[in-house]
Amino acid sequence: MPTEETQQPEDHPLALRAVRQFIQEKFGIVAVVSLILLLPCVWHPHIQAGDLGSHIYNAWLAEQAEAGHAPGVYVVRQWNNVLTDLAFAGVGRIFGWHAAELVVVSGSVLVFFWGVFSFVAVVSKRQPWALLPCLIMLAYGYSFSMGFLNYYVSIGLGCFALAAYWNGGAGNWITTLIIAPFIYIAHPIGFLWFAGTVAYVSLWRFLRPYFKWILPVLVFLGYVSLRAFFTDNSRYDADWRSDPFYWMNGSDQLMLYGHRYLILARVVLAWSALCVLPYFASLVAKSRSEAKSFRLPIELYLVALTAAAFIPENIHSELFAGWIGLLVSRLTTVTAIFGLCVLGLIPLRKWQIAGFATCAAIFFVFSYQGTSIVSSIESNARALIEKLPAGTRVVPVISAPEDWRVPFIAHSVERACIGHCFSYSNYEPSSGQFRVRARPGSWVVTDSAEKSEDMSSGDYIVRPEDLPLVSIYQCVDADWTQLCASPLWAGNKTEDPGPPQTQEIPK
Repeated sequence: MPTEETQQPEDHPLALRAVRQFIQEKFGIVAVVSLILLLPCVWHPHIQAGDLGSHIYNAWLAEQAEAGHAPGVYVVRQWNNVLTDLAFAGVGRIFGWHAAELVVVSGSVLVFFWGVFSFVAVVSKRQPWALLPCLIMLAYGYSFSMGFLNYYVSIGLGCFALAAYWNGGAGNWITTLIIAPFIYIAHPIGFLWFAGTVAYVSLWRFLRPYFKWILPVLVFLGYVSLRAFFTDNSRYDADWRSDPFYWMNGSDQLMLYGHRYLILARVVLAWSALCVLPYFASLVAKSRSEAKSFRLPIELYLVALTAAAFIPENIHSELFAGWIGLLVSRLTTVTAIFGLCVLGLIPLRKWQIAGFATCAAIFFVFSYQGTSIVSSIESNARALIEKLPAGTRVVPVISAPEDWRVPFIAHSVERACIGHCFSYSNYEPSSGQFRVRARPGSWVVTDSAEKSEDMSSGDYIVRPEDLPLVSIYQCVDADWTQLCASPLWAGNKTEDPGPPQTQEIPK
């Protein structure tokens, strides 16, 4: 088999032809795997995934704004971070918002899963059926569960583009270029990862073997410079994760609803190491030339892993009113993908596959239980909202348990508002990062990112000009899924509805 350094143009199989042949030969198993993959999208009345409820609500709000039914709200033309939002809007207008949720989210999961499958296949030069449990867990990992759907789709599309690019050839490069704009429209972070990987791999293949070590050194120096830039530049506020960077190794994508996921993530990491290290050590001892196939995937994994030590977790600049947040937490999706590329080079035995399958079964039992709780919250919110007058402005103040890594459960209440009420604390319009925006003094939604954050956390003290507002909050200590709806008064915090209180109202 030709190496990456010696491939000739005739050795570059056309990616689109390979995809067509794969589907023709494996149509049955592809269909079955896809159906199994989508089960979590239909096991509750609505898909529970953090920001997802907000994205669907804002697709509806955009329609209201364009129809003139949302005073102070307008829609801008935007060329990134919008792909799934536009899909929600298009499908929702024709088939309804629930159908849009099912169609767009299911399509996103399929794009991500089969994109990662394709990329791992071309890197490892084998179809990674043995890794199905790992691939499915990653498909419903942190990035999906937080509802970062545009970013999630951009990574899936980026994997398809990298799979086409990997084997080279003019036809594959054209395919890559065709996909590239859609990656950018989905999310700029996914595009930067895709472009950076293409640049790194291209240079790696161009350099002679004894010069390849220069690349990771240059990347490391770039990381150091980036951290220094954000640390010393007064135009940016930035903070970094406090935990050691090596815990952000890709297995953290499995940590969602509670501490028990931490144990599961560590088990998956240890099991992966048990599969890789003995085989790789024996390969090095037997034939160093065969072990060379591991070099580039391992290098990419380590480059992604060390990024967690230098890239800020959250950034705030003058460009946007809101923070650009959870960067490292979401970028470990990429780390996990590179890790799967390394794992894909191992001919897994049945007992090793069984170990991953057991972990996947436990992961989805945990996920079903966690999302069931959020689903109950949304059902309770829906019952409350249906009793409110049409057009009521609400402020959802709902907190997840402290050990949950997916805190954005209040957005499910916003989805329950569709057709009934307006979420005044909705964060998207005031952030300046989405296509739905708020004009100063908007009646429908606050135009201040700071106010939005304070309202949602319960710390905002209501002013007379904010009224009327209704707080939807957790009102039963013994069961935090139970909600109540009460009007707010001037001087109240948004988490303390009821009669007027004596707190000082800000000027």
